[in-house]
Formats: sequence, structure tokens, C-alpha cells
Amino acid sequence: MPLLPRRPVAALYVPARGLLEARVPWGRDRALDHVVERERHLVPFLLTKDALLTAAPPPHAVPLHALPSSIPFPFRPLRFLRLYGSAFALSEHPVTVSPTQRLSALHLDEAQVVDATRADAADRLLRLLMLAPSRALPLHLVARVRLDLGLPSDFPRSLLPHYPDYFALSADGRLLELVCYRKDLAVSDVQSYAQRTGGYKVGDPIAFQLSFPRGFELHKNVRKWLDDWQKLPYISLYEDGTHLGPRSDITEKRTVAVLHEALSLTVGKKMEKEVLVKLGEALRLPPGFRKVLAKHPGIFYLSHKLRTQTVVLREAYRRHMLVVKHPMMGIRYQYLHLMHMGKEEAGKAKGKERKTVRGEQMIGDEYGVDEENGEEEYDDEEDEEDEGDDIEAGAASEDEDSDDEDTENTAEG
Repeated sequence: MPLLPRRPVAALYVPARGLLEARVPWGRDRALDHVVERERHLVPFLLTKDALLTAAPPPHAVPLHALPSSIPFPFRPLRFLRLYGSAFALSEHPVTVSPTQRLSALHLDEAQVVDATRADAADRLLRLLMLAPSRALPLHLVARVRLDLGLPSDFPRSLLPHYPDYFALSADGRLLELVCYRKDLAVSDVQSYAQRTGGYKVGDPIAFQLSFPRGFELHKNVRKWLDDWQKLPYISLYEDGTHLGPRSDITEKRTVAVLHEALSLTVGKKMEKEVLVKLGEALRLPPGFRKVLAKHPGIFYLSHKLRTQTVVLREAYRRHMLVVKHPMMGIRYQYLHLMHMGKEEAGKAKGKERKTVRGEQMIGDEYGVDEENGEEEYDDEEDEEDEGDDIEAGAASEDEDSDDEDTENTAEG
């Protein structure tokens, strides 16, 4: 197995400074909250769809009790399936579920996109393995992030065998191992952007792209630290970083770069914080690495919607729209459109027609429709009861996941 390139540089042992323990305030971003909010119920929807349509040949109907228990239904499965009647057809005595014609047609479109983007999916999975010092990741962890990576549900059978020079399973089948280290892929998304826009050369400092919610301000001391931190050398995350001081600003910059790259490898440029933390641990990031997510709000946005925390890569979005849309996300937005149709039909059936015009318009925007120049408003109709909790959680999120016992100072924004 190839070893990590090592390039010890004595000058990079930069001592930690005061802000390393400072707290940066959380500021809400309604557009990025909407990015998370609009995918409500998408995961159980897709997993149910896969359970119905990935079998060969697909079953005509599946008993309700036979659906995989691993599907995280937000409430009773029968209620969930009825809510999305545009995708799932139910029959009684006994209760069975089958895909509608619209869902089956969209699944076929998705299969075509999966085939067309197979090489891209393999490259991104390979780069993720290249980030791991051991050049291997637990297969169950890869399965957990497979929707984020845009991998098919049966990727161990439909993807891995096509790339024997890339991937191999360990003898016990628990690890996905890297077979071939590709130097041409050992270029991070940050480095690639710097090369395209500024004539970057290896070893040059790279400043991360920053953006903040409207009205968000950093204390001048925090801003000064951030400006100096941005000027530090950029150490490739595909190189060995063990020579760096464990409590230094340069180590923190490399940690931010690894998390940035992990999010860049996803099709939606976001990931649940819990999953990202598990991935960071597998990538052997230094203790306390999760604190940098809250400490760098100009790079990462922590959304508290849907009763969880989701990390969104800010630079990947212009308001609520992806700057570069992966083909798999185009399919995901069509699934969301189908889900909205089902909820609207369910509402009409109950005599409670929902106001879905704005939601449909935003989903339509993702198909490529030009958006208006005016300011967009974001409705939180289904999450209003959580509004107060969200704001409080945003201010205290770092405490819940603190890895260190040190007392933190406060930097007011």
C-alpha cells in the first residue's frame, strides 16, 4: 500500500495563538437553512424507493412489514407512504406498497445518470480513501455516506468491481481499501480553484473563500487573526501532516482543508455533522477538530433544521442554489418535486389545500430556471415550533461536542 508523501518543513511549526480557544458567534443564514429544510424526508423516501426498485427483477408489491427496518421513517411507515401517494401505491388486506409509474420512470432516469457518472463517482470515492492515512475506510462508514457521495445503493456490486485497480475489500469484508494512489487526483478542490483563478504554485499560501450572512460581523481582533491565518501556507491534505504541531494554527488550517475537501466530494456539498465527525475520526483528524466547524462560519454553515445539525459548505451555494450542480442533484430535485406533488395531492384529498407555490418555484429553480434578482424569502411553515430551539442550539452547539476541557473565551461579533 502506497505511503503518504512526506515533506517536513520546520518553519511550519507555528505556535498556537489566543484565538485558538476563542468562540465565534453563530449567525443564521435563511437561504442555507432552506437548502437543508427542503430535503425533509428525502432520505427515507430514497431508501424506500431503493427497497422497491433495486431488486432484480423489482417486486410488483412488497408487504409493509417487509420493508427494511433500517429505513429511518420520521413517523409510522403507513402514514409516511400515504403522505407521498404520488410515489407509493398502497393496497389493503394485506397492506402492500408498490412504486407508482412516475416513481419507476424517475428511477430509470436516475439509473442512466448513475451509469453516465460512474467514473466521476469512482474518482471521488478514491480521493476520499486517499485522504485516509491508512488508505482504508470502514465499509459501513462508506455505506453511511453513500447518498452524500451519490453512490448507488448496491455500490459494492455495481461500482467497485468495475474498478479493481482502485478498490479492494479487506479479507473480512469490513474495510474498503485503496489499491492505487493516483497523484493526478491528489489536488484538493481549494488548490484546483486557486490554480484556475490565481496562478497557484505548490507551497503558496491559499486563502479560503469566505462569506457571511447579512448583518454578521466579527470582532476586530477575530478578524485580524483570521486575516493572518488565511496567509499561512496551505499544506496539501493528500500529504502526511503528522510533522505539524498538534496545537498550531497551521494544523488548524490543514484540518479545515480536510473537512472542506470531504464536503467538496459530496454531490450536495453538505453532510450531517454527526456523520462528518465520524468521517473526520476515521481520517484521524486531531482531537477537538469538530470545533473548527463552528469557529469558521465564513467557510462552514451549521444549520439546525430538521432536528439535527448539518454542515453546509458556504462557497458551494449562491443563496439557496448550488453554484455547480452535479447531475445526481438534478435527479434529487426531481424526486423532491415528486414528493411535493404527493403532499399537495394528500392535502387536497383532506380538503386542506397547501400553499406550495413558493416551494414549487424553488424546486423549479434547481432545474435551471433563472431566478429573480429580487430578495428571496424563505418560509419555515413546518419548522416554526423549533425556531426558538434552533437559535439557542446555534449558540451552544460547540459546547455539546467539545473535545477539550479547557475554558473557552468569548469573542463577540
